[in-house]
Amino acid sequence: MTNKLYALDFDGVICDSAIETGIAGWKVALKVWADMPTEMPDDLLEKFRQVRPVMETGYEAVLIMRLLYEGMSADTLMSAFHHQIEALMIRDDMFVDELKEVFGKTRDEWIRDDFDSWIAMNPLFEGIAEKLRTIPTDNLVIITTKQERFVDHILKANQISLPIAQVYGLDRNMSKQQILSDLHAEKPDMEIVFIEDRLPALINVITEDGLDDIKLYLASWGYNTASDKESANNIDRISVIHLSDMALL
Repeated sequence: MTNKLYALDFDGVICDSAIETGIAGWKVALKVWADMPTEMPDDLLEKFRQVRPVMETGYEAVLIMRLLYEGMSADTLMSAFHHQIEALMIRDDMFVDELKEVFGKTRDEWIRDDFDSWIAMNPLFEGIAEKLRTIPTDNLVIITTKQERFVDHILKANQISLPIAQVYGLDRNMSKQQILSDLHAEKPDMEIVFIEDRLPALINVITEDGLDDIKLYLASWGYNTASDKESANNIDRISVIHLSDMALL
């Protein structure tokens, strides 16, 4: 039997964190813009979930929530995402590193003040916890743009034991394809299975030299669109899988 290393994305593959991310984005926006109301409009989280497939890193939730609050439609934001968030950052003289820092600190405050509610907003997808508990620790890593301490909190709260050294997160400041390249070099005898819900991340692996033998899967239950799934079905290297397939991997 082939010795496999399961490399899983976190948000959108393991954890349905969209609501928590949107709320955290709103909390940060309250600190950044003085005109933000304390009460979030009722429909904003629904709109955020619609936009979530184009978001890459947590701090972008702050910008998404601001643009939605200002009245931009979810469709408009999705159609020109990077242009819209960059324009907002230029307009309001904002910097990525500062947003990342305040986003992380705001989550830390939420965890400190009300850990139970924070965990409740980060449910794992159905059956995922059971699957992860069946994978030997040496055969599992997580590759994510989330800060590692938050992944560690959620895993522990769900009785999943994984050393934090095997969580490759935002703190490492490395692309997912770079991390996979390093793992491939460190573990040449293991077949790497990479499960990700963002199609661009999978395409980045395809275009990276030396990663031709990594098995690539698009998680259909995650933060992607019907167009993403259709495109993935037309790429030979990528297999689209459903949540029920996880038990079979």
